Order: sequence, then C-alpha cells, then structure tokens
Amino acid sequence: MAEPGLLLGLDAGNTVIKAVLFDRTGRQLAASRRNGASLAPAPGHVERDMDELWTNAAVVIRECLEKAGVGEAAVAAVGCAGHGNGLYLIDKVGGPLLAIQSLDMRAAQLADELRAEGNGSRLHAICLQEPWPSQTPTLLAWVRRHAPEVYAQCGTAFFCKDFVTFRLTGRRVSDISDMSGAGFVRLPHGVYDTGLLEGYGISDAIDMLPDLLGPTDIVGGVTAEAAAATGLAKGTPVVAGLFDVVASALGSGVSAPGEASIIAGTWSVNQVVAAEVIVDPGIFMISAFAPDRFMAIESSATSAANLEWYVRELVDRGAHHADLFDACNRRVAEVTPSAHDPYFHPFLYGSREGAFMRAGYYGIAGWHSEGHLLRALFEGVAFEHRRHVNVLRSAGVRFDTAALSGGGARSQIWPQMFADVLGIPITVAASAETGALGAAIAAGTGAGVFPDLSAGVRATTRIHVAYAPDVAMARHYSERYSTYRMLGEAMLSVWRRMATEQAEI
Repeated sequence: MAEPGLLLGLDAGNTVIKAVLFDRTGRQLAASRRNGASLAPAPGHVERDMDELWTNAAVVIRECLEKAGVGEAAVAAVGCAGHGNGLYLIDKVGGPLLAIQSLDMRAAQLADELRAEGNGSRLHAICLQEPWPSQTPTLLAWVRRHAPEVYAQCGTAFFCKDFVTFRLTGRRVSDISDMSGAGFVRLPHGVYDTGLLEGYGISDAIDMLPDLLGPTDIVGGVTAEAAAATGLAKGTPVVAGLFDVVASALGSGVSAPGEASIIAGTWSVNQVVAAEVIVDPGIFMISAFAPDRFMAIESSATSAANLEWYVRELVDRGAHHADLFDACNRRVAEVTPSAHDPYFHPFLYGSREGAFMRAGYYGIAGWHSEGHLLRALFEGVAFEHRRHVNVLRSAGVRFDTAALSGGGARSQIWPQMFADVLGIPITVAASAETGALGAAIAAGTGAGVFPDLSAGVRATTRIHVAYAPDVAMARHYSERYSTYRMLGEAMLSVWRRMATEQAEI
C-alpha cells in the first residue's frame, strides 16, 4: 500500500470503550471515550448490555474521526482490543443474548468442580490453564447448566472485542490471543480441541465457536450499515484484533522475548514475552499472539479496580474534586511512608489464590487519615503485582525491567512505588492509550503498513519516563510485603468461614 493512511485502534474494557486515531509513527491524532454501565442482576454476577456496547463503539468512532477532522477514506484499517475472558453470546441470527464481564464470580463453585479429581491438570496439559470463575469456557459451562434456555439459543460464543468486530463486519470471528488466553485452544498448536471441550463439559459447543484467526488477519470490510453508524468508509479493512493485555504490551513497546509488561488496570496483569510456551502449573495463563511469540501471564482482578471502587463509593459523592483520581494521588503524596501505616488486601473481586478471599484494611489507628488509607490501597495493589511477579520468577522467567501501562501508569505515585516494590526499573510509554495503540499496530500490520507486529512496535512506541528503584524504599516495602503475606495467611480460615456462611443463606 503506497499511502497507508491512518490507523484506528479501539480499546473495549469492562465498561469504557475508546477510539483512538494514530498516524503510522504512533502519533495520536484524536481520541474519544464513552462509559458503559455494568449490571449486577445477582450477587457475584457482573454483566453488560451488548446493544449499549455497540452504540458506544459507534459513537466514539464517529466522534474520534470528527475530532481529527479527517474524511472517511483516511483510515487504512481498524483493529479492536478488548478485555479477555468473560463471555459474550449472540444467537443464530446475530442478536445479543448475554454478556458476562471478566469480574463475574458466578462460576466459582463450578470452577472448583471442573478442577476436581485431576480434571484441572488434564485441562492444563492441553491449554496450559486450569478452570477459574471468569474464564470463558467455564462460564459457558455454567450457562449450559444454569441457563439452558440461553444455551439452546446460542449461535456464537466469543469475546468483548469480537462482538464489536462482528457489528463492524458481520463476521463471527475471534483471534488466537483471546482464545488461548481463555484456555479455549490446544497449545502451542492454537487449534480447537474436542477433548478440551469435553473436559469443560461443553462438548456440544464446538459449533458455537467462531472462526479462529491471527490478530493481524483481515476479517473483512466495514459493512454499509456499520459505515452509516460510525462514519468509517464502507469496506475499510478490519483485523481480528487482540486480547487487550497483549495489545497494551505492544503499545507500551514490549514485543521481544524476555521483555516484560505490567498493567495496573482493572486487572493486575504481569506478563513476559517468550519465544515458546512455558509449561508450569503455577503460571495463570499463556496467550499466543504471533508465530513464536507467547505471553506468560500472571493475573487477577486485584489492581486499579480497587481504586476505582474507592473513588466511586467513598470519594465521588457530590463531585467535590475536578479530578477524583488526581485528588487521591495528592492525598497519598501527603503521607510519609512509615512502619506504622495500615495494610490493605486488594481482593474486592477475590484473588488468584481463592475466589472466596475478600478485601480488608488492617492496623488502622486513630491518627491515620484518608491519605494513609489510600496509600495502603496503592501499596496493597503493588504487593499483589509483586506476588504475581514472584510466580513468574519461580517458573524460571527472567526480566530486568518492565513497562508499566494501564490507569495506574498515569498516577504520580504508582510507577515509582512499582519500581520500589518490585526492585526493578519501570518505564512508562509515551502513549497513554497503549491498548488502542496495540490494536492499531495489529491493524497496520494487517493492512501492510508494517511487515509484522514487532516492526510496528518499533515504529510507533517510545519511552516517556523511567523510574529507578530507591534502595531504602525497596527495603521498606520488602519488610511490609512479608507482613502483608502473613496477614493473608492468617485470614484464610476467616474468609473460608465467611464464604460458607454466605453459601448457606
């Protein structure tokens, strides 16, 4: 393509969807975002309205193009990244059925059942992942058991970004990074497997699975209907897209083996690129995203979602601050770290070590202020990232620095705290929209702008700032991390008792 034009990256999270327009050097030209609503029809259930998701996607695309002041023909290709796992179901004619987000915990008991009697190990041998509550095939098995009327209507089961791609192109597809990150394919081969489906108890779901493509494969062109809704030109190429954590790694400059990406977003994501699959039962998941490129991922919903909850429930009561998150950062900065500070477990949505684990503050005294509570929350999130990083290191994964992205990377506090807690230099990319940029890189690769993903990363990403660990603070956090872990161990029996009591209600 002589004139590759501009690249549109979409980033669809659990609530927010963004459209960001980039040129071929990664320069951001315009962006738009829109919040959606999460629904809680029952305790532990977290869902969304799929019609709202598409409406918001169409609006942000149109707004982004209008802000950039470009014509519909200026966009060479579109790519979408989206939150992994959860479950998005459409019926046989393409109508929305059910959208379950990746914070959902309804399948916690079923996940335990699927792991029992060695079945979890058998599944891990195929997909390098054991069942867990928000995992896509586990949720599909839950629907089969508890909502058979929905299961019977299902035409396709896929992911958040795939529904957006479906509405753009009319094709039912997914990509290998999302499917492998959900434990839905045999690795390292990257293919559907009937034995795997049998292990989840959904052997009859093979016809529900979408066509499986590579992230940079072109799905098709924007349909006339989607063009009218979005302002894109009819026929604009759309690629299959990426699992958002992989997209964010690419957008922060991470693509080569041995490079590490940490995402402080809704989920605590800690990942390292490898040239081959790493087989270790301790590692949460492996995502394949290119030939000879696999992401070893340690992850849980224990990161900035905790701050989002705190702000929503305890700060945003009358909108007294122009920027609520900035106000929280300022309160943390006012506190001098001390051994007397309270502790916080960031388990609002459970933990990788147990869905029954819950958040809590410990050691609060009368002289502590809100700044102390917020600092404890920031610290607890960083500690849980450290625990995940230790799992990767125990599996033999080595790295000397990491790129930090996600909402936490925009904080004036967290990047330095991550460097101190992890004991390694931390970089933050120039682009704040790393997920959308990763999706745009995939789009550019599919359209021929870049020869491959790594070339796209080199062409479009730059380091904005680097943080070196402070030796004294690293020692301070190491001591507190030991106490943090002791508190978690001491609370296990209490959390289990609470879960038993709740199950009896």
